[in-house]
Amino acid sequence: MKITALAPQPDWTLAIVTDDGRTGMFDVHPYLEYETFEALKDIAAFKKVSNGGYFVEWECGADLSADTIEARMKVLDNSHASVVL
Repeated sequence: MKITALAPQPDWTLAIVTDDGRTGMFDVHPYLEYETFEALKDIAAFKKVSNGGYFVEWECGADLSADTIEARMKVLDNSHASVVL
């Protein structure tokens, strides 16, 4: 899976669109307790996420692979697609 679009949300989730057309939400909350992700508790830092296609990363060095995102992403049906991005 490749991430084609990414939008950070104010509730520490990521809105995701994949190369196969799926849209979904990925909750970053569970990762905020890890030292690597601690800086992302600041919403401004969280919103500075970059899309690497096969991973997402933040300025603090935290990153998540597309495989991790795909495994834990809540896929939305088409009626919610306009809400995502």
